Amino acid sequence: MNTSGTAARRPSQLFRNLNAKVASIPMILTALMVFLGGTVWTIVYSFTNSKLLPRLKFVGLDQYERLWSAPRWWTSIENLVVYGVLSLIFSLVIGFVLAALLDQKIRFEGVFRTIFLYPFALSFVVTGLTWQWILNPDFGVQHLVRAIGWESFTFNPLYDQDIVIYGILIAGLWQGTGLVMCLMLAGLRGIDEDIWKAARVDGIPMWKTYLFIVIPMMRPVFITTLVIIASGIVRLYDLVVAQTSGGPGGASEVPAKYVYDYMFLAQNLGQGFAASTMMLLSVAIIVVPWAYLEFGGGKRG
Repeated sequence: MNTSGTAARRPSQLFRNLNAKVASIPMILTALMVFLGGTVWTIVYSFTNSKLLPRLKFVGLDQYERLWSAPRWWTSIENLVVYGVLSLIFSLVIGFVLAALLDQKIRFEGVFRTIFLYPFALSFVVTGLTWQWILNPDFGVQHLVRAIGWESFTFNPLYDQDIVIYGILIAGLWQGTGLVMCLMLAGLRGIDEDIWKAARVDGIPMWKTYLFIVIPMMRPVFITTLVIIASGIVRLYDLVVAQTSGGPGGASEVPAKYVYDYMFLAQNLGQGFAASTMMLLSVAIIVVPWAYLEFGGGKRG
């Protein structure tokens, strides 16, 4: 092993692209001060009894005890779990199926791709208000179906406490599935054409080719898509506020709305910081394993 040659190459690698590295220093410092500083600030003040203004009067784990004993917080967690699990499953399945269909070199592919991706260009507020109208029983889907003769038809998820989260899920899938489709389509276009030819020569059915060959090869795409979807799920706020404002009766509360209400409406910064820290922990649970798989375990493998 030529250690002297390796040592000689290290200085040259260190000074490679030096201008770019120097130019990135302000961005790195800004990120450290804003993101890392804000994170530390949030965690520290989550152990205080800050109300209208932050103050360093520590109360230990009192804020966290109040948080996990609040029925509203448990409701928001349950809603996030239901929304998150179903959103992950349906987004991946629908997005992959649409991508597989578009990958068949169909006519007007660009038109269909634009149509499916267009909802993602809208803000969650616009999407929420649109689906609030569509799901309104007075002039939405229920009204239209009853107008054509089905008088007993009932479909008002946003006004039913038991299924309101599913009405929000419909709007979320409508907006986010297009992005998943594009990510999956990019992954499918990266599959070597020879693999498809070999599968056809061997007489392997198309569904088996996708299931046992193509999908395992698209592992990095699936992991990246999962991280993008999961981070959006944790930050779910705009859609809920636009559609239901947390109603009916607080049945559609989510953690992000809980944080906002306590920090800016209830003027209880300590409780809001504690809830924010829990959200930060959930994001870390998602991001850290992904970073390990992509940049740590993958390289060692």
